[in-house]
Amino acid sequence: MFETCEAIVMRTIDYGETNKIVTLFTREWGKVAAMARGAKKPSSRLSAVTQPLSYGHYVIRRSRGVGVLHQGELIDSMRALREDLFAAAYAVYIVELTDKSTEEQKRNPYLFELLLQTLQYMSEGLDLEILTFIYEMKMLAVLGIPPVLDRCARCGATEGRFSFSVKEAGFLCHRCEASDPHRFPLSAASVRLLRLFFHIDLARLGSISVKESTKLELGAVLSAYYDEYAGLSLKTKRFLQQVGELKDKLSPDGGQGASFSL
Repeated sequence: MFETCEAIVMRTIDYGETNKIVTLFTREWGKVAAMARGAKKPSSRLSAVTQPLSYGHYVIRRSRGVGVLHQGELIDSMRALREDLFAAAYAVYIVELTDKSTEEQKRNPYLFELLLQTLQYMSEGLDLEILTFIYEMKMLAVLGIPPVLDRCARCGATEGRFSFSVKEAGFLCHRCEASDPHRFPLSAASVRLLRLFFHIDLARLGSISVKESTKLELGAVLSAYYDEYAGLSLKTKRFLQQVGELKDKLSPDGGQGASFSL
């Protein structure tokens, strides 16, 4: 029996001369794989709707293994993402992070909406790094490894100057910071943003300006935390780092800060 779902194309694998196996992240069922017969042919009605990052309605016959993709109708091709090297790098990274963090056919409407909103904001030109930081923070809860952000991870203090300890899995106040010589010093802005990114509803957007120095602090903390606790090996993360280095070379004025809607 064929069923209709709302989905984002996470990735595709060529199968034979003309077919693709498409992994979809659906609102209704979670992650599913389906055979798209003839999708490699440019003339195929499935060619456009199976491009990575595409968002639309899909008609699938599901199975415990690989199902069958019958047809699809695009809602948003996310073309702006695919045609921009920097935007594409961030987009495919958060998609792979989602892919590696979720099980087959396990429904999660919240995560579907989070991924969709983030991709749409990236497509609209909002700050790619900040959107990625927000997504990474929220994925920590999905992975079951949220850090302690509302107090000192050692003594429970809620007031004072804070740094971040990967070892203690959260903030350390200035009274406890000596317990971890490898802690990450943080500005007050970074402390505030880590908390905000973990709790913010992406549907609520205002305005904020984030300095490049603050972004560096946030990026260092998140990378180290994921390396220690997530257990994920993401090819797109390495590519994203290379793209970031290229972006820095092309933007010598990057230290002036970037505005972002929040």
